[in-house]
Amino acid sequence: MLKPMIKFLFALIVVTSSYVVANDVPNGCSRDQNPNEFTILSYHEIADKSQTLDSTYAVTPSNFEQQMRWLKDNGYHFISIDDILKYRKSGKPLPEKAVLITFDDGYQSVYANAYPILKKYKIPSVIALVGSWLLKEDKVDFSGHMIPRSEFLSQKEIKEMIGSGLVEVASHSYASHKGIQGNPQGNLQPAIRTRQWICDKHAYEDEKSYEKRIYNDLLENNTFLERYTGQKPRVMVWPYGHYNIEVRRIAEKLGMPIGLTLDDGSNTRITPLWGLRRILVEHKMTLPDLELNMWVRNANFTDDARTTKAAHIDLDYIYDTDPVQQEKNLGVLLDRIKSLGVNTVYLQAFADPDANGAADYVYFPNRNIPMRADLFNRVAWQISTRTQVKRVYAWMPMIAWQLPAKNPAAKDTVVTLQVDSTHLNMGYPRLSPFSPTARKVIKEIYEDLAKSVYIDGILFHDDVTLSDFEDDSASARAQYKKWGLPQSVTAIRSDKKEFQKWTQLKTHYLDEFAMELAKILRNEQPGLKTARNLYAQVALNKDAQEWYAQSLSESIKNYDYTAIMAMPYMEQADDHQQFYDKIVQNVKQEQCGLERTVMELQTVNWRKNNEPIPAGEVSNTMEYLYDLGVHHIAYYPDNVFTNTPDSDQMKQSFSKKPLRMHTYRTR
Repeated sequence: MLKPMIKFLFALIVVTSSYVVANDVPNGCSRDQNPNEFTILSYHEIADKSQTLDSTYAVTPSNFEQQMRWLKDNGYHFISIDDILKYRKSGKPLPEKAVLITFDDGYQSVYANAYPILKKYKIPSVIALVGSWLLKEDKVDFSGHMIPRSEFLSQKEIKEMIGSGLVEVASHSYASHKGIQGNPQGNLQPAIRTRQWICDKHAYEDEKSYEKRIYNDLLENNTFLERYTGQKPRVMVWPYGHYNIEVRRIAEKLGMPIGLTLDDGSNTRITPLWGLRRILVEHKMTLPDLELNMWVRNANFTDDARTTKAAHIDLDYIYDTDPVQQEKNLGVLLDRIKSLGVNTVYLQAFADPDANGAADYVYFPNRNIPMRADLFNRVAWQISTRTQVKRVYAWMPMIAWQLPAKNPAAKDTVVTLQVDSTHLNMGYPRLSPFSPTARKVIKEIYEDLAKSVYIDGILFHDDVTLSDFEDDSASARAQYKKWGLPQSVTAIRSDKKEFQKWTQLKTHYLDEFAMELAKILRNEQPGLKTARNLYAQVALNKDAQEWYAQSLSESIKNYDYTAIMAMPYMEQADDHQQFYDKIVQNVKQEQCGLERTVMELQTVNWRKNNEPIPAGEVSNTMEYLYDLGVHHIAYYPDNVFTNTPDSDQMKQSFSKKPLRMHTYRTR
């Protein structure tokens, strides 16, 4: 059963009576090019509403049978874990439209109401059991409520189902199907993935203790289930769908190579056994809804079909030295987000109090840079659980870090030969991406971010750039030598051919480093999306790659989303409409261009004393861009205390761009 605090994790596209098909998605842009090989359905209670512990995820017996019969009548073939393993290990083909049925938590209603139907239609299934819930004799602590042990399967019932040859037992942890304190503010977060905040020590659980806790829990459940049911689990069903590289390795070590998640997407030939994806079947899911979800998985469409409607938010507005005021600020922010109509938030994870362009602090615990406040996890979690937002991105610099002087990488900075007045020069301090020492520190910062927060994506700051006069540091010169280039920027610039090669190599090098950082984040956040800020000139001027080591084409290929800073006031554009037209025109020329770019608008004029841009103008711009075919829009900044931009107008404008879908009636 799912706790209210994390129900947001399992939101599905809900359509009441019809299929939906992306109507303006270029082929291959929002779906895996590998075919779906099998679909897995995740059920919980099979009981009428009056008999359930949580009706949200309960399916009535009549609906369950209707769904099973529909699957059988529509050409779906029920498979087992053995079938999947034989296919993956020996290549034995799976039947077309293969589907695996699973049940989480081990409710007694599965035996009473689902098992007869499984036998009737000869359906193999997997039942995930929480050992500590089965061991109790009278009452079970279930999400803070004491409920009768009889609500869960008995030993006799489990053995009978296993004996039928239709049911396989999986581990659902021994005592980790719960929330534990994940930050100083008291948020309860999934025990499997959270480094626990230990109040009496005023510290987080260290990595060794965390891994030992998980290992002991999974080992205890395997030992218990083998003794209790006669079957040793080879499948791990992650509580709440959460997992990371550490717990995955532990499960494999304990003989469970298969991991069932609630990740979005299809199960293709490249989907690892430890990260198989499932559709969560909810109480409100009608037969047409199930049909829709099965179609979406078979067509390999993912959650990317959602139009991005993003607010780019400064955490600095929420931070306060007074914890009480800080919580009040957070409450105001949550109310504002609800009123904006956004489904995505780019949330600042760093701080730059001296405004020199480089991050001096971060809002999460880490090894290398001072923490201004342990705030990011708290705010991101509250946004995800208490608002309509579907994705929270951590907005982070890649190389623009102002490290403490004692840090070994502090002096490994980008060296700029001169400033070119014909185009934007960064000017602010950055660590050289060519320095091994600096790269190590940056990777550690990202690793610490990954382990301490819950996020859905990363937005790389506009510092993923090097100008045409950068970088002339010793580390950079050493890299140029490896590339077969002259070993100074001056020498490179004197040869047009070498200069062009250098530009391409720098662009690739920066994007490659960003992908390395994303991989580190995905060790903890497997479904993480990547986005990056891109200067408008890169989308306007074919020569701009030389100036910034940024490429529109390469960015669209490498990142899930490219957020173009479409800010005409900042760029001092004479004709704003022409400015937008040209960006969109160039984006459309790229494969998947509209699908993978976000037009990020400005809501203040920084060149005019931070004067707010009239809300009507922002709204009109959004509507104009939507008319041009733009899918994704974000804006920056958002001032929670001055209603800048106007929340009512933003919500109205965002509402004019629904999911990029059109109705397709079934036969």
